[in-house]
Amino acid sequence: MRCKPLFGLGDALLARRLQNKHSMNTLRHELYSMAQAAVGFAVLALVLAGIGGTIYKTISPEGWIAQAFGRSLSAGAAALGSAFLIAGLAWFSRSWGDVRKRTLVSDFLVYSFAAAGIIYLVQLCIKGTL
Repeated sequence: MRCKPLFGLGDALLARRLQNKHSMNTLRHELYSMAQAAVGFAVLALVLAGIGGTIYKTISPEGWIAQAFGRSLSAGAAALGSAFLIAGLAWFSRSWGDVRKRTLVSDFLVYSFAAAGIIYLVQLCIKGTL
């Protein structure tokens, strides 16, 4: 029994069909959102593992700084000075250039830390140490 055939008001079957279609789309969107959040959390965990592993590799007793200074004081100072010079130039040059290029560089940096995190976690699982 249709009261207003143009709008479907009062048609219970049409209302049920539309409601079921809406609930399926909502479920699909919710599942997509949960999957996207899980992937984002995994990338965040890998980036944090990459940053932490890099810091550990840098300042540990057998790390990169100790190896640089282990050869000689001047070689270690030169290595640290050049690293600070590169970091300083990168810091000051971040406002130059196109925005799209800057986001490309930052995306590359984030995903390289995520890749380092994968490497450090695999190394931790295989060797038991970094």
